[in-house]
Amino acid sequence: MARSVRPRVIEAYALGAEASIRLGIALGAGHYGRGFHQTATAGAFGATLAAGHLLGLDRDGLRRVLGLCATRASGPKSQFGTMGKAYNAGIAASNGVECALLALRGMSAPDDGIGGPQGFLPTHADAASQTEAFSVPPEQAFLLVETRHKLHACCHGTHAMIEALRTLCRHPGLAPDEIAEIRLRTVARWLAVVVISGRDTAAEHSFAGALVMDAGLARLAACVSVQGDPGLTDMQAQGVLRLASGRELPFSHDLAAALPHEALGAALLGKARALLGPLADTLWQDVQGLGSLSARVLGRRLSAAGEAA
Repeated sequence: MARSVRPRVIEAYALGAEASIRLGIALGAGHYGRGFHQTATAGAFGATLAAGHLLGLDRDGLRRVLGLCATRASGPKSQFGTMGKAYNAGIAASNGVECALLALRGMSAPDDGIGGPQGFLPTHADAASQTEAFSVPPEQAFLLVETRHKLHACCHGTHAMIEALRTLCRHPGLAPDEIAEIRLRTVARWLAVVVISGRDTAAEHSFAGALVMDAGLARLAACVSVQGDPGLTDMQAQGVLRLASGRELPFSHDLAAALPHEALGAALLGKARALLGPLADTLWQDVQGLGSLSARVLGRRLSAAGEAA
């Protein structure tokens, strides 16, 4: 009889996600500033720990699997704007599975490939701090419960801006050709990655290169000015939209504000439909019924989804 996916897969997800978050904190902003894509680096360690847990590795095995991952984790931000960015995430998952299987077969690794001398932390960050990563109170609290999901198929740095502008899209009578100016303020680190055209930002085709030739979008882009604001966090965006009539409409959004569970579910399903079509509904039903699926069956269905997409 196939082993139930509960609670093993859910435990593995929780452990892997938490490890990614905490290693990301230890690496700090300097790691990202150097040009590393943390989905591929910190994410690889999370995937590795999750895979190791699913394979039933003991303490020594998990130590070795993380040590092996330290020599595999990679992914520069130079891939952004190409298919290589998504490949970064795929590599992280692949590294996790391969490292776990190698550790299961007894492959050796350093005692501390993460924080030890010339390990991943000291070589990939300017001021890495393992203490900071594990000092968040209360003790034993999981940081993953504060995760905010990406509802748009683009960089996290643009999401607060998109959500802020979407609030204006619901304004009666507002049309792109009526916009005279958009003054946007965001945290300075996002200035290199800066929508109100009505396109679905969850759909892949909305980011096609041919859109740069769209005259309407070009006109709208020329109306936008973006400034860094040290008073804002990575999760916030604020600004003012000025209409041709002279009327000004302020807008703002803070991604740290949690969405109601029902609203979040609808938004995630909408994004999945935009990317996967009808297949999204099948996968959504699978997720709702995790307790009745084996880990093997779930893996096959996700693989099939990837091939179909």
